[in-house]
Amino acid sequence: MVPEVHCRDYRPGDFPAIQDLWVSTHVTSPVRGDDEAAVERTLAMGGRLLVLEEPGGALAGAAWITCDGRRQYLHHFAIRPALQGRGLGRGLLAEVLALARAVGLQLKLEVYRSNARAQDLYRRSGFTSPGDMDVLMMREFT
Repeated sequence: MVPEVHCRDYRPGDFPAIQDLWVSTHVTSPVRGDDEAAVERTLAMGGRLLVLEEPGGALAGAAWITCDGRRQYLHHFAIRPALQGRGLGRGLLAEVLALARAVGLQLKLEVYRSNARAQDLYRRSGFTSPGDMDVLMMREFT
């Protein structure tokens, strides 16, 4: 049975619960620098952080969308582990895709190769892999 949830935009004060969600679902770690200040910066630049909320205010999931003016990026898409497998991810992703379509720019995401459930959700929703690229990052400048 899918719990009653509704989707809303991020509000000040949401970050501690969102950070707990991200850590519990392994979508980020402190080395990535995804702190409250980073979220606030991206929101000020037109990004969105969608919050999936249960009655009573408990966080069920979240999806962070940013935009660089050329492409949109979906970051840290997560459903609370106890609620996974109940269709909430499909509903939250539908909200993300509706927002992305309204902006009209490509939507890019990264997903761990080991996360088969997420890969399946994204592929069933129309995402494809370019196949000829690796993701390279420089997290610190020395």
